[in-house]
Amino acid sequence: MIPTQQNLNVHTSAIIDDGAKIGEGSRIWHFAHICAGATIGKNVSIGQGVFVGNKVTIGDNCKIQNNVSIYDNITLEEGVFCGPSMVFTNVYNPRALIERKDQYRDTLIKKGATLGANCTIVCGVVIGEFSFIAAGAVVTKNVKAYALMGGVPAKQIGWMSKFGEQIQLPLVGEGEYTCPYTAQRYQLNGDKINEITS
Repeated sequence: MIPTQQNLNVHTSAIIDDGAKIGEGSRIWHFAHICAGATIGKNVSIGQGVFVGNKVTIGDNCKIQNNVSIYDNITLEEGVFCGPSMVFTNVYNPRALIERKDQYRDTLIKKGATLGANCTIVCGVVIGEFSFIAAGAVVTKNVKAYALMGGVPAKQIGWMSKFGEQIQLPLVGEGEYTCPYTAQRYQLNGDKINEITS
């Protein structure tokens, strides 16, 4: 079924089950499948071959690139970027011969986070606001806001600005950084970054 909402662009090959909620301005591309219980916000781009499960919430202005599966118990807040072929899980220790649908773990991706191409987000974590997961990284623990994560398993290797540029500050300590693109100022306090508001 293709919804009839105004300003909704759905490719004819996409499958959208009855009951799915999709906000205006969203785009659903080739061979995507949106399950009946999914809630998708406004101006969301769902790429080719994307699967969205029933117990999934996707906030406004998210971009889901090709070949991503968003399984039950996953929430994306506003403005999340999911790179091509990145992976979510929803069971921590799956077995084909053991039913574990009652063991799904909640995963929360907070506002503005970037999940790089081919990275893996192991279920049960919170990915902080405006954090950046490098391509190919495997995240097994919670991620701080603005943190730059890389490696297998992923470790913090830096800080990122809202604009998506690396912040030149140590991982721990004190210091101030101004984004050259936006003039937004950031303050490092211990192991956390805060925006400086004037």
